[in-house]
Amino acid sequence: MAQTDWRMKGQWLKNCNCDVGCPCDFNARPTHGHCEGMVGMHIEEGHHGATDLSGLRWAVLYHWPGALHEGNGTILPIVDERADASQREGILTILSGQGQEGTFFHIVSTIVSTMLEPRFLPLEFSFDLEGRKAHMSAPGLFETVSEPIQNPVTGMAHRIQVHMPDGFEYRMAEIASASVAPTPNAPRARTIDCSRTPQPASDTGRLEISSTAGSATMIA
Repeated sequence: MAQTDWRMKGQWLKNCNCDVGCPCDFNARPTHGHCEGMVGMHIEEGHHGATDLSGLRWAVLYHWPGALHEGNGTILPIVDERADASQREGILTILSGQGQEGTFFHIVSTIVSTMLEPRFLPLEFSFDLEGRKAHMSAPGLFETVSEPIQNPVTGMAHRIQVHMPDGFEYRMAEIASASVAPTPNAPRARTIDCSRTPQPASDTGRLEISSTAGSATMIA
């Protein structure tokens, strides 16, 4: 089957529960033994086939019980409620990683064993790369804030960039501190097995992330 041409260009935010400076980027284990948080994007320009995705947003809540490369991740996709049927299908197809071998999303799909049924909600998003400030939220699910790292002595903003010449997620990113609000209304939903080696799954699934402070990765 021919691969559908797609592209997304815009502002990327990834906030997790680890210490500032995501350990995964340094081939280290998660700070607290597990990895949970969110990743989201505002698409400035994008398409999936002939479907225009420009101006839309998406987010994914995620949880891995250990290091990411050990697999068994659970994810919950959230798509901008403004998207029409074809746009929703296009974004979810991209996020699934299916039929796009070698892409970031395909690599992630190989370490995810459970994908919860997607939600379609209004997504608030603000992003200031230079100031290392960002905010994203979905009603009833999550709210996350990114702020500059503070110098513990002076209280001044401390700037750090990570440069990965061969990175498959990014080549250059601003690092910030993050907070992620709890998800008290995390949905019960039909699970969709999207692993390469299927794992036993129940008829319903639940994803909960705890209120936490951690690391923010910002890309534009």
